[in-house]
Amino acid sequence: MRIAVVGAGNMGTLIAAEFASKGNSVRLFTSTPADVSLTIDVLGAENELLAQGVLSSVTDDLSSAVEGADMIWVTYPTFMFPSFGKQLEGLIQAGQVIVVLPGADAEFSFKGCVDTGAVLLGLQRVHCVARLKERGKSVYMLGRRGELQLASVPADAASGYAPVIEELFDIPVRTLPNYLIETLTPSNPILHTTRLCSLFSDWKPGVTYPANILFYETWDDASSELLITCDAENQEICRALERLLDIDLTEVRSLKLHYESPDAAAMTHKIAHIPAFKGLGSPMKEIAPGTWVPDFSSRYFRADFAYGLKTIRDLAAVAGVETPHIDQVWYWYLDVTGETEFFDGVPTEISVLGNLYHL
Repeated sequence: MRIAVVGAGNMGTLIAAEFASKGNSVRLFTSTPADVSLTIDVLGAENELLAQGVLSSVTDDLSSAVEGADMIWVTYPTFMFPSFGKQLEGLIQAGQVIVVLPGADAEFSFKGCVDTGAVLLGLQRVHCVARLKERGKSVYMLGRRGELQLASVPADAASGYAPVIEELFDIPVRTLPNYLIETLTPSNPILHTTRLCSLFSDWKPGVTYPANILFYETWDDASSELLITCDAENQEICRALERLLDIDLTEVRSLKLHYESPDAAAMTHKIAHIPAFKGLGSPMKEIAPGTWVPDFSSRYFRADFAYGLKTIRDLAAVAGVETPHIDQVWYWYLDVTGETEFFDGVPTEISVLGNLYHL
């Protein structure tokens, strides 16, 4: 199979190597091709070699990367979707398949590509945790999932591509009835945002920290309580949209169910002890030796708040659902960042929204 992978970060590097190791012809698109070797090692937690992929090419020419590709895998952060979707729209051919990993919010930014005859696929969550060891040369693959969930636009296309995705990852794939499930899945847009709001609740200009804080291993009950309340509001949005759109959103699983944690104490213990999350720091930057501050340019902020959480709030407004705790997190973000630019692409008319997900 001819595969184009867009982005040479953690996940892009990993899937490019994985897919190439299975004999696929893989072209990797990156703005810095000179930094990427054609041969990439995939490593386990103990630095053992799990796979080695040899890429067909590494390029900064998007047109040559995607031309003739059977699948185009997009690993960019969400805040890059609108501009990249427009760029890809001018290059995509009818019958090509765009796969977004993870897929939340992609249906809005890649609608123009779908209108030209492309198929949009999205995975509800990433298949594992990926961490670069040496940029462009080696990458860790940690905590692989036992199952993947796939949605598509048009909605009935997922079943035909599930076996292909399953073969690429060697992981069972279950199809989802509609793409809205991807966008309302409370993974990064709820998990990351509530944690950051709690973690940096005391931050204001001039406040610094002596080290980068471990994001998951120092998880506390305050973070869990905020997560649980926002997660519950997200479920209310789902129930309201089910009625309004005549759509099935039961696959949007509560984080309490996902982490098998009925209360804050259980959630804290669960998240703080996930092996694949061990050692992951927070989105922070060192401005002087031993002096750290939040990094508001990180995708944790630019994608998970300004796109993921913003989209959930917009869908809540369409559904007529009040979300006081999600609003609390959102307005904290606006206050500490002063951000005025964020995603504004969710249709406000029920009929337009319904047509998108029933397509």
